Amino acid sequence: MNLRETLRSLLVRLYARRVEGHLDHAQVPKHIGVIMDGNRRWAKAAGSTTVHGHRAGAEKIEEFLGWCSETDVEVVTLWLLSTDNFDRPQDELVPLLGIIEDVVRTLAADGRWRVHHVGTHDLLPSGMQSVLKEAEETTAHVDGIVVNVAIGYGGRQEIADAVRSMLLDAQDKGVSMEDLAESVDTDMIGRHLYTGDQPDPDLVIRTSGEQRLSGFMLWQTAHSEYYFCEVFWPAFRKVDFLRALRDYAARHRRYGG
Repeated sequence: MNLRETLRSLLVRLYARRVEGHLDHAQVPKHIGVIMDGNRRWAKAAGSTTVHGHRAGAEKIEEFLGWCSETDVEVVTLWLLSTDNFDRPQDELVPLLGIIEDVVRTLAADGRWRVHHVGTHDLLPSGMQSVLKEAEETTAHVDGIVVNVAIGYGGRQEIADAVRSMLLDAQDKGVSMEDLAESVDTDMIGRHLYTGDQPDPDLVIRTSGEQRLSGFMLWQTAHSEYYFCEVFWPAFRKVDFLRALRDYAARHRRYGG
């Protein structure tokens, strides 16, 4: 690292401390959703491979969760693999699935996080299903941040699965379709979502400069605040995280009022 880069790094750290010092912890979001975008573009800009970009993005996750643990964040949802990602070429998809499995194992072994899968199991390879099940079971007792790993996740798919679950539940209880139709409300559907027993996200962060949700938690984010960050996910820094929290704290949430 040359002198210019050293000075820039020092200034960034000093600025981050200043932002952190003025952060109101009473205004910290309880649930943060993260659309971790830009791994491939980061790799291309660095003259590296797509697989290297995905690995760099995976390595950023524990660092990010460490920042969250320094605040009052209680739930983090990480979008690791969408249902649309299964359309990617096999030479990219297969290594990506392996990297994601390693991420889940690492999170479970860390001992600080309670891992919870959100997404459809049907599209996932049996090996990944086993990894997710083991991670959930081994961390069920952990009294730390709940880390939702959104793998094989799509917002529309989640709503469809919630409706299917609601219908099957009614069938098991012997409830007629007429009675079910009369009792359906938003709370009932919400209880059947992948995150049915969790608070909705207060803040959604998307990296890479893209300003769209791409189907991320369509139901749960009805009243969420959004923060779009220009940097690619592997280059996301603590100062970027603190800026997102500061921006969130400065907003007045109206919830439609």
